[in-house]
Amino acid sequence: MTIRTIVKFPDPRLRLIAEPVLVFDQELHQLAADLLDTMRAAPGIGITAPHIGVSRRLVVLQLDGGDSARTYVNPEITWASEEMLMHTEGSVSMPGVTDEIRRHARLRIAYQDLDGTEHTEEAEGLLAVCHQHEIDQLDGIFWIQRLSKLKRDRLVKRYEKLQRA
Repeated sequence: MTIRTIVKFPDPRLRLIAEPVLVFDQELHQLAADLLDTMRAAPGIGITAPHIGVSRRLVVLQLDGGDSARTYVNPEITWASEEMLMHTEGSVSMPGVTDEIRRHARLRIAYQDLDGTEHTEEAEGLLAVCHQHEIDQLDGIFWIQRLSKLKRDRLVKRYEKLQRA
């Protein structure tokens, strides 16, 4: 297991659509382990392969800080509630800044595990927000694109100021 370098905003790789995982091998298991170590070191509660410059549809989430990390290969949202919620979000690729994003309160995803077995999962609250955030990243949508232009510009300026400090 290795802590990898995280791609930082505004790196254009964060805007690329990740490629589907087609091969479920030891290399994929190693990538997932590296993502978990990198996310914990960041620290964060979710990370994707694109966050470390690897264009693969792979997500690792660990919401409670314990050993209950979950890995999702090729996740996709198959249903989302009409009910929405606001949640404060940030990114390991843009540390130090956060803002509120409007997301679906509940959803269902389809995904594969590290061995290629297909699963579905229903989520609400923070878990639903995390799935939407990370699947957006896999689709080349960096979280700040969900903000108004005014809020996005202010957040980018705040981030740039933090980077200079």
